[in-house]
Amino acid sequence: MNENERANADDERTERTAPDPRAGGEPITDGGTDRDVVEIPKTIELPRLLDFYELQNAETTEIVEFYDNLRDGQLTTTECRECGELHFPPRIVCPECRSEDLEYVDLPHEGELFAFSTVRAGAPMGMEDEVPFVIGIVDLGDVQVSAHVQNAEYDDLEIGDPVDLKIVEIDGPVDHERVFYRFEPRE
Repeated sequence: MNENERANADDERTERTAPDPRAGGEPITDGGTDRDVVEIPKTIELPRLLDFYELQNAETTEIVEFYDNLRDGQLTTTECRECGELHFPPRIVCPECRSEDLEYVDLPHEGELFAFSTVRAGAPMGMEDEVPFVIGIVDLGDVQVSAHVQNAEYDDLEIGDPVDLKIVEIDGPVDHERVFYRFEPRE
């Protein structure tokens, strides 16, 4: 291909256009090929899997009792009836002895801050508007749980601070009520 043919091919490329969503619908070229141009949508509905909070009904989780207990105001976990091990989060099989004979037991609503940090970026879907926020590990005695520590600033917290359970409702695109747990500094 000589220079004149290349110039003509370049002219032909600019004629083959499709909307460019990045530029508010302005045309783009297809690079002079015979390929189809694929239009990318301006917004993409994300898959249900990316929702931080799982579905909480019997059809979708085997730890539905954990969520039912939360709805009733109680934080619980599972304890193995075979070996006595307590695990958080709740399990359907004991990771110590592999028994399926587990029962739900109540956990305290009060604990101590064992560790904490601030999330400034990269928050899970649904929490982007909350950044920055504090996350922490709360010592409940027999178990430690990770949790969002709400109504708190990093600089106002210290290791060992007392915190209290707060159960929150999750607003989202599902057809059933969802709840989750958080902690907040004791007043």
